[in-house]
Amino acid sequence: MDRTPRVFIVKIIRSKDFVASKAWGALDIANMRGITTRLHWTDQPYKWHVNDGEEVFAVLDGRVRMLYREHGVEKSVTLETGDVFYASVGTEHVAHPIGEARILVVETAGSV
Repeated sequence: MDRTPRVFIVKIIRSKDFVASKAWGALDIANMRGITTRLHWTDQPYKWHVNDGEEVFAVLDGRVRMLYREHGVEKSVTLETGDVFYASVGTEHVAHPIGEARILVVETAGSV
């Protein structure tokens, strides 16, 4: 029988209190077998990009205008607090916060 003590880690993160030193700065929350969960703070747009894998983008605080291309056609949606945007592999997109926003991003480690 393995008697090695198990280490349990618990993190409580108050997303509304998180502010990064620069736009899109992040707090690393977890890396689960190569899938990262990070809390981002921003008050500036990101850049058009395509992730290396799938991405889940959840607005925890604030509002974000998400632009994306579907079959070459540019579309946009305003994401409110609590809304989730899913981008499949190959989805070109860019996030534009409306004021300050805090966003939880789940994606492959090292993705753009």
